Order: sequence, then C-alpha cells, then structure tokens
Amino acid sequence: MMSKTPYFTKDNLERPWYVVDAEGQILGRFAQGLAKLLIGKNRPEFTPGQDCGGFVVVLNAEKIQVTGRKLADKKYYRHSGYPGGIKERTLEQRMARDPEGVIRDAVKGMLPQNKLRDRFMTKLKVYTGSEHPHQAQQPETVGSEQLMVI
Repeated sequence: MMSKTPYFTKDNLERPWYVVDAEGQILGRFAQGLAKLLIGKNRPEFTPGQDCGGFVVVLNAEKIQVTGRKLADKKYYRHSGYPGGIKERTLEQRMARDPEGVIRDAVKGMLPQNKLRDRFMTKLKVYTGSEHPHQAQQPETVGSEQLMVI
C-alpha cells in the first residue's frame, strides 16, 4: 500500500522566523529574496496555493541602497480622489520620511497578486535601526548571500 503525499495547510505547518539585515542591500534584489521567504519557496513543503512561508523581520531599513539615479528619478504617486489631487514624491524624499514603507511597497510588488498577498504582507516586519521586539520567537538570521540563493 502506498502512503499518501502530505498536504500542508496553515493548520499543520510550523512557521519559522527569519531576521534579515538590509544594510548595503540593493532594494529590488533584496525585496525579491524577502518575497520568496514570505511565500515559502525555500521550504520543501512549499505548496503553491497555500501560505507556507515564515515571518520575516527586516532591520536597518534606512540603509538600503539603489543603483543608478533612482533616488532622484524614481517617483511614487498617490491620489486624494479629488480633481487635481495627485501627489508625487521621489524615492529620496520617501526614504527620508518612511524607509520602512519603501521596503514594504517593493516586497508587495514582488508578491503574487492574489488572495494570499495580504496574508503574506502581515508576516513582514520592517524596522529602522538594528533592534526588534521579536526575540521571544527565536528568529534565525539569514545572510545576504543566503537570501539571493533562495
């Protein structure tokens, strides 16, 4: 008799915690590695339609880097909903004001656009500085070279 292949769901899956340092990392490549950790593609029990990933804690968000002239040329837009209500901000302005939001938006853009995206985003914790309140979860440190291999 053949044994059944296990099907992992959110109920019978253990979620690891990872700590990643953003210092000196390139924004897009870094966000892509974080997205893979959140989705769970680094784990053998990965199932495409399920949330198999772990929690990711990002430190030193303000020390992320970009290549080329993106600091001055990359624009973020938002709209108030009123006529003429479009607002524009450069990456440099946004980094000065909200570096955590820049990383969150980059990772959100790397995730699949489906029902699971909001659930993945709740597992991403981004902090400026090198301190975080998640020591009780005993997070595993992931180096930059490991993040790019995933």
